[in-house]
Amino acid sequence: MGGIRVGVNMTVPSSRAEWVDKCRKAEDLGFDVIGVADHLGMHAPFPAIVLAGEVTERVRLNTFVLNVPFYNAALLARDVATTDQFVDGRLELGLGAGYVKAEFDAAGLPFPSAGERIDHLERTIAELRRLYADPGYKPQPARPGGPPLLVGGWGRRTLGVAAKHADVIAFTGAAPDREGNMAGLAGADEFKNRVEFVRAELGERADDVELNVLVQYVAVTEDRMGVLEQLRQYGPTLTLDQLGELPTLLVGTPEQIAEQLQENKERFGLNYVTVLEPSLDAFAQVIARLR
Repeated sequence: MGGIRVGVNMTVPSSRAEWVDKCRKAEDLGFDVIGVADHLGMHAPFPAIVLAGEVTERVRLNTFVLNVPFYNAALLARDVATTDQFVDGRLELGLGAGYVKAEFDAAGLPFPSAGERIDHLERTIAELRRLYADPGYKPQPARPGGPPLLVGGWGRRTLGVAAKHADVIAFTGAAPDREGNMAGLAGADEFKNRVEFVRAELGERADDVELNVLVQYVAVTEDRMGVLEQLRQYGPTLTLDQLGELPTLLVGTPEQIAEQLQENKERFGLNYVTVLEPSLDAFAQVIARLR
């Protein structure tokens, strides 16, 4: 087995000391990427990434993903370039269209339609590229043209933008409703359809773009079917066998999960997987089996 990059998306607010400890722990456990989510009530992404960069040596650092409608493109470009400089070019810039209406309400911002949010995402990407292509722009990011771009989402319009611009495409595996609530995870067949759509959109770029999956839950257990029975809320319309096929759920022994990840790579082309912080310790048992 091999060729699968692994990341953990930090989502639990903590003190400075706790943040330092868990970033060092993630690196020591063998994760390749430490991500920072962008939600109100969590750490601000850029300061958290700079601190993570100070206390780690090897891992890549990403925003997974920025709620782009919150940001002015020119100000975002400055924050991204500064952060990329301060982490010595280890930044991976993750962008998304935003989806939680309550966060816009809490920030006192209007909640645009999905189409308007996606338009803003694409305009922002274009503006970042324009600014970083200008040799007179200051501050310059660590690498010419800026850090690698990850775009995350599930809807076809967002995935179309990702296919046009991104170096990494992250599949969330679920579509939110108007309020930002997830009704359930897409089945494996629907997931495969989204991947095929993206590959068609990528065209000649298909072999150059990483495909990522955001895993919603990891359970290391000897009782795989019993745990899947407890996770029916993730796929209310799916059978247990179908639930066990989801790339967005990983349940079983470390060996079974490693085998599933390899199967997901072969079936869907997923060569980069991100788990959520509560699954950090559980997934660490799998990492050694992927090397």
